[in-house]
Amino acid sequence: MPPSVRDLASLVRAPAALSVPGDVLAGAAAAGRPLRPATLGTVASSVCLYWAGMALNDYADRHLDAVERPERPIPSGRISPAAALTTAGTLTGAGLGLALLAQGRRGLLTALPLAGTVWAYDLALKPTRAAAGAMAAARALDVLAGAGPGGLRRALPTAAVIGLHTGLLTRLSRYEVHGAPRAVPLTSLAGGLAVGAAAVARGRGARPADRVTAAVCAAVHTVAGVRAHAAAARTPSSLRVRQAVVTGIHGLVPLQGALTAAAGRGALGALIAAGLPPARRLSRKVSPT
Repeated sequence: MPPSVRDLASLVRAPAALSVPGDVLAGAAAAGRPLRPATLGTVASSVCLYWAGMALNDYADRHLDAVERPERPIPSGRISPAAALTTAGTLTGAGLGLALLAQGRRGLLTALPLAGTVWAYDLALKPTRAAAGAMAAARALDVLAGAGPGGLRRALPTAAVIGLHTGLLTRLSRYEVHGAPRAVPLTSLAGGLAVGAAAVARGRGARPADRVTAAVCAAVHTVAGVRAHAAAARTPSSLRVRQAVVTGIHGLVPLQGALTAAAGRGALGALIAAGLPPARRLSRKVSPT
């Protein structure tokens, strides 16, 4: 029988995709691009590529998950490996097609490298030291997709901030099952403070109202991250580490809001940050990790 919608949602960690639109919107704001239908098409493309990566992750990890996470869709028998691989391929094709529709061949300039990075990470790089860098690059490319070919240079600092957050989070996530050395969550904690400060600093030339919005969003990101990572540093068990990773995934949303507001789009930044409560609620039904 074909997999159910619930099982597919679990396979692709559907609610975690709420952390994706903010990448594109922050990139568009940094590049000074107005919101257009093409931007929404790029958002849809990035969501598809994100979900593809999640499905491919479970396909690649199916043997390991049978030991460490038997409740996941493939080892539990709810979804076959072939169905997971087909889902990943279909979503990748959809993501590339949407990028082409949204921005023409120029849209593929970032969508193709992003798709390639996702597949390389899941199938080859994840067990290596290059894993954190690969995931950071994927998120940075997501930001640059929103900036478009003409705005890449202006959006690079924003892409770097989101990439740093993602790289630190990816490194921490490697310890979700067996716990972490105390230095790992401490490094993530310090990095989170730096990322929040960088987001606020990006708004130096913005209007006062936008700077305030950026500061509030950055504070939401930083306070939640400090609490979770400090708890993981005190007790670096698998449970605490996983909670810190989930908090970090959710923390992308207010961070994107802060960066968008700092680029002069305060209202849009606040709207992005407003996605945090539903992301948290949905994660109780479908784990984002």
